[in-house]
Amino acid sequence: MQSTPSILIIEDEQAIRDGLTDVLIYHGFNVEYAEDGLVGLEMALSGNFDLILLDVMLPSINGFDICKKIREQDLKQAIIMLTAKSSDEDIINGFQLGADDYVAKPFSITQLVLRIKAVLKRSMPGASRANIIVLDERTKIDLQNLCVERLDTKHLFTKREVKVLTYLHEHNDKPVSREDLLSAVWGYSEELAIETRTVDIHIARIRKKIEADAKAPKFLVTVRGAGYRLLSTTENA
Repeated sequence: MQSTPSILIIEDEQAIRDGLTDVLIYHGFNVEYAEDGLVGLEMALSGNFDLILLDVMLPSINGFDICKKIREQDLKQAIIMLTAKSSDEDIINGFQLGADDYVAKPFSITQLVLRIKAVLKRSMPGASRANIIVLDERTKIDLQNLCVERLDTKHLFTKREVKVLTYLHEHNDKPVSREDLLSAVWGYSEELAIETRTVDIHIARIRKKIEADAKAPKFLVTVRGAGYRLLSTTENA
């Protein structure tokens, strides 16, 4: 299951580097950085990053050469060039060397985050996944059409139930706590320590729609003391 995306920032201007680091961490990314070109290249070639934010003007080696060397080793590595150089020639050069996108300084943080997410959606394994969750050969959840087909019957979901299912599906490598669901699906701050049965009620409703026996669930299971997991046939096998 896909984990939290990791981003490498290769940028020598400390103010920009620190600002990007704070913003990306706030948006839920794992972030590492390098201020020197050669150090950044060495880190990039480790292959441990889902996306690289790459400045062009760097000490030791410039961003264009870094991009070229990364592409010589890895054709799939997601790269966004980040630079004050915004001429057509520089942009074309970046794309010809294999950059996935090119953002000129000064830039909108909101726009940059959206473009990062767009590149990750295209490039990360499983990111272009279908809107269908197959629990077993007889039970399929259609996230786009808000329904589940089980045997010859169809049950409709609310949008909130689909959000719960989507979050559980995207994090099914481990149990998801009630607090995580309240934060991710309902937007409640974890610091509020809200006491509510909202999550339990939604889980019960979902089970009635996807399980043959809601009292003995095999797909949407409770992990005692930890939370919930959404399992597929493969994971149950």
